[in-house]
Amino acid sequence: MDVKPYISYINNKMHIENVSLDTIAEQVETPFYCYSHSAIKASYTAYTTAFNQLDTMICYAVKANSNQAILKTLANLGSGADVVSGGEIRRALSAGIPASKIVFSGVAKTKDEIAFALDQGIFQFNVESEPELLLISQLATQTNKLAAISIRINPNVCAKTHAKITTGKSENKFGIPITNARQVYQYAASLPGIKVQGVDVHIGSQLTDLQPFREAFAKLADFIAMLTMDGHDISVIDIGGGLGIGYGENEIEPDKNEYASIVKSCLGHLNCKIIMEPGRSIVGNAGVLVSSVVYVKKGDERQFLIIDAGMNDLIRPSMYDAYHQILPVDNTEQEMSVYDVVGPVCETGDTFTKNRELPTAKTDDLITILSCGAYGSVMSSHYNTRLNAPEIMVNDAQFSVIKPRLSYEELIAQETIPDWLSQ
Repeated sequence: MDVKPYISYINNKMHIENVSLDTIAEQVETPFYCYSHSAIKASYTAYTTAFNQLDTMICYAVKANSNQAILKTLANLGSGADVVSGGEIRRALSAGIPASKIVFSGVAKTKDEIAFALDQGIFQFNVESEPELLLISQLATQTNKLAAISIRINPNVCAKTHAKITTGKSENKFGIPITNARQVYQYAASLPGIKVQGVDVHIGSQLTDLQPFREAFAKLADFIAMLTMDGHDISVIDIGGGLGIGYGENEIEPDKNEYASIVKSCLGHLNCKIIMEPGRSIVGNAGVLVSSVVYVKKGDERQFLIIDAGMNDLIRPSMYDAYHQILPVDNTEQEMSVYDVVGPVCETGDTFTKNRELPTAKTDDLITILSCGAYGSVMSSHYNTRLNAPEIMVNDAQFSVIKPRLSYEELIAQETIPDWLSQ
């Protein structure tokens, strides 16, 4: 039975590609993340196929999962990178993504980050405010460089997604309101060291309804026509990311070909290079979090399945009330029970699900939390002095640890006691 692409049960044991998760668990203690190399490649290729009739550059959103092995996988396929920090620029470059395929987004680019990006010669800055625009101009002028920019437009479109990940409404912190963006473009064109080449829009994350994209892109097309009349040479349109995935068992994912059709119909006539920034839709369903049952605890009103993964490993359920499928690694058990699945962190919010019917479990059973390839490990922490969940990548019948678990000694050694406290 296939659970997600490249994740299936073979002889009642869950496999990532051709490696069973219980085999990995014999060598790597739980909890751990596990990713399918083939699933990542297939998701990226689905974009290149869908958009093959347009001049496009796919810039993977590094924030979704910044592991070097994943970035290298995508670099080998020709991907660029959408980054939101100087650290992510360094990660992308280290993995072999050329600066000429890097776009720098984010609302709080610092002086040092901008200077570093200019020095590397990145493809484009996605500018989010007038003060940022002025700083880029000053730094570019000081170093005799020309900064290629697009301005992120806030089209005031409701993305119909979670409030914490919508970015295209007028009350959000992102971008320039479309109502006064025309003046900002005039200002940008007047600044030294600035090359105005594009327009950028990103309305939110985890969109499963394509209609908000159509609405935003239609507004964008009208705005670009106006900029052209004003004399701006717009050659790049950055349409952002945000395409969702199916977290639920029967949840239908947006069709990439239909998405490409919307882009072509709304923007294709403008003859611009199209940049897109997919993240979750490339890696989200390629990864799982594997955990062990520590205890089964019966309360007065609830039965708790207490596992060794916590909210420090996967914060999405606590932060966004996010739904993730939870399945056993061994699905031989047919009897079902109702559980609250919780972790060991000393917070009531350390809860993955409530009142979920699952196969009856016992101590040491392995369970899998699905759709954890995006915003899992990258958002993790060492809260409660818990060691990080290592990351594993599977390629056909082989697997490798692509991020090891720190030891307690290594974790504590990151901190320093000042001399005046040691006396």
